[in-house]
Amino acid sequence: MIEMNRREMLQASLGTAAAAALGTQLSAQEPSSQRWKLITFTKFLQPLSYEEMADAVAEIGFDGIEAPIRIGGHIEPENVADELPKFVAALKKRGLTIDILTSSINSVDSPNAEQTLKVAKELGIPRYRMSYYKYDLKKPVTRQLREAGAQLKDLVAMNQEIGIQAVYQNHSGSRYMGAPIWDMMHLVRQYDPQHVAMAFDIGHARVEGNTSWPIQWNLVQSHLGSVYIKDFTGNGGKPAWCSITEGELPDEFFTRLKASDYAGPISLHVEYLHGLKGDEMVQKNLAAMKRDLAHLKKRLA
Repeated sequence: MIEMNRREMLQASLGTAAAAALGTQLSAQEPSSQRWKLITFTKFLQPLSYEEMADAVAEIGFDGIEAPIRIGGHIEPENVADELPKFVAALKKRGLTIDILTSSINSVDSPNAEQTLKVAKELGIPRYRMSYYKYDLKKPVTRQLREAGAQLKDLVAMNQEIGIQAVYQNHSGSRYMGAPIWDMMHLVRQYDPQHVAMAFDIGHARVEGNTSWPIQWNLVQSHLGSVYIKDFTGNGGKPAWCSITEGELPDEFFTRLKASDYAGPISLHVEYLHGLKGDEMVQKNLAAMKRDLAHLKKRLA
């Protein structure tokens, strides 16, 4: 028997697993709306080569990716100059782009920050997701906001010089600056959104805001740089992340999204398959991405 290479095995298993998962749902191969680029966070595809990842993501039907180019990511910060052009080239062959570079950067002193952003800009990557600021709840929150604001001011100046946009994702949890969104928007709103904006995560916004998430959505409209889609069941501060086909994302969110002026990237996050490694992690996440993309397209229609 002639052995299939890794890419052939990947494509074959993706087609079989995804077809079973999709059933009669809308085909993910249908083109997405021209208004938004539908992309996916590729954290769980890191065992793949650049070419394998490009093949798999294109096969599913995404328009681009959100790539972790950070400590422990696809590319380590110190290797960006050598490796990121190769990654971008592999994606380009399949008509894909990196629309958000997920970084370890939250200040000008972050490892390899300036070089990473300059290389990204040269390669046509328009924005990067910042790393988080965190609270020490033994200290006054307002003082820590001022300290983070000083770091952000210098970072925004560097973004402006380079010509790239930072986006800050709201995350749930009592230690995350930006969990209630009001605190981070207090810092971000004073700057041009071309230089720093919010990455609005509806999943985390619902965990923290419950029924008040429309207030948060309203708040970020002037500085909305990206939208993240994830879902969960339960709450009580301990959400069980799940497929968007099974969770509790309200129709009202998609109604508000479609009624808004937002026309940037929408990033689908599959964060609910735990305890998997290697090829099993890759195959099951790819099948989940395909199923969830089909469902997302239906809800955006």
